[in-house]
Amino acid sequence: MQATLTSKTALTAEHIKLFINLLGENYVLFDQESLHDYGHDQTEHLLFLPEVVLKPRTTEEISEIMKICNANGIPVTPRGGGTGLSGGALPHLGGVVLSTERLNTILSIDEKNLQVTTEPGVITEVLQETVKEKGLFYPPDPSSKGSCFIGGNIAENSGGPKAVKYGVVKDYVLNLEVVLPTGDVIWTGANVLKNSTGYNLTQLVVGSEGTLGIVTKIVLKLIPLPKYDLLMLVPFTSLEKAGEAVSAIFRAGFTPSALELVEYDALKITAAMVDSTAVQVTDDTAAHLIIEVDGNHMDALMSEMESISELLTQFDCGEVYFADDAQQKAELWKLRRRAAEAVKLQGYTIEEDTVVPRAELPKLIRGVKELGRQYDFHAVCYGHAGDGNLHIRIKKEGLQNSQDDPQMVQCLRALFELVKNLGGTISGEHGIGLVQKGYMDIVFSNTQLQIMRDIKKVFDPNNILNAGKIF
Repeated sequence: MQATLTSKTALTAEHIKLFINLLGENYVLFDQESLHDYGHDQTEHLLFLPEVVLKPRTTEEISEIMKICNANGIPVTPRGGGTGLSGGALPHLGGVVLSTERLNTILSIDEKNLQVTTEPGVITEVLQETVKEKGLFYPPDPSSKGSCFIGGNIAENSGGPKAVKYGVVKDYVLNLEVVLPTGDVIWTGANVLKNSTGYNLTQLVVGSEGTLGIVTKIVLKLIPLPKYDLLMLVPFTSLEKAGEAVSAIFRAGFTPSALELVEYDALKITAAMVDSTAVQVTDDTAAHLIIEVDGNHMDALMSEMESISELLTQFDCGEVYFADDAQQKAELWKLRRRAAEAVKLQGYTIEEDTVVPRAELPKLIRGVKELGRQYDFHAVCYGHAGDGNLHIRIKKEGLQNSQDDPQMVQCLRALFELVKNLGGTISGEHGIGLVQKGYMDIVFSNTQLQIMRDIKKVFDPNNILNAGKIF
């Protein structure tokens, strides 16, 4: 295959030859179809073509790629499953997209110490199902778990519905093998549950959005798999009452394994797309809460669900729907997990990932609706209400991307100012990436931002790895 490039960066045909010699022709792609496929993820409707896509298989190959790119000032954008929503995997500077899809092996499961060692290209759900066969549990479960990579989850510190009880990715990462932008390879920690030895490089890399290094091996903590879970769906005639009910559940001493909110419009759109009759969506329903409890004693779980159900009657809820079997549970979760995909197809292309203390959810929801009236857009809300993480999908006529309209930028600043004033921050699990970096000054001072930039410079002195993200 002849290397033909129109270079936007320092990348040349000679570099392409080096990459082919290292990886083989099949894993060095620069045809237009491939560049287009790797030029977008799930972020709005943004597209930035790389100049070449590389698909290494080993840590050593990634190290050699980084040495070449670092020596020649070639931008590198790491990529996992392409499910990101903040533009973290978009190659907006051209250069190299480095895909981790071939590093897709679960290397070992240590049943005695409750640990799994995996490569980053393993699909999250595949990892979960594999350890489940041994009676073990890896709880973080983003909505895209059937297609996202565990390495991408590390980069974004992903959460998902079960974060409310079990925590997010950072709570399960023990140790990481990382290729630095210079090509050097390090391990960040140790395969132990307690570690007070020097700075915590492991937790620094988790959530760093691929700007500090490329993760090539991951050691995760596991826990025993709960034997049972119960699920119910509760309709509310008021979105605010649904938000108030969330806080009340926790104040009453309950800790669900998932507590999700989906408002009427999002539920109706999603039910039509997946052709589901699991939920009757009526015009007097403003929102639904999906509530799950899990544990090892069925009688205790039944009692807990009954108590939660009784508590919710104080908040003008409708008839509670209990999922009777695994199929009904799957139907309900399908409605929640496919909400983002469904509403995006209906024109809600702009998604903001806000998080506030859970008791402030009603004020946030009210604020979103008021901003919609003020700036002439329609919004639907859904997300992880149990930990205050609300996803806001925005639809404005003629607008697909949040950066394309000065009024939308003004609106988003107002939204994030509201979030900050409520004690929250501008991303709970999607990351900052490309589309939210212009709002970091709302939640951080110049001193804080400079510390972060200085950390980036220590890891990446030539600023080649996912440059232009976060800051």
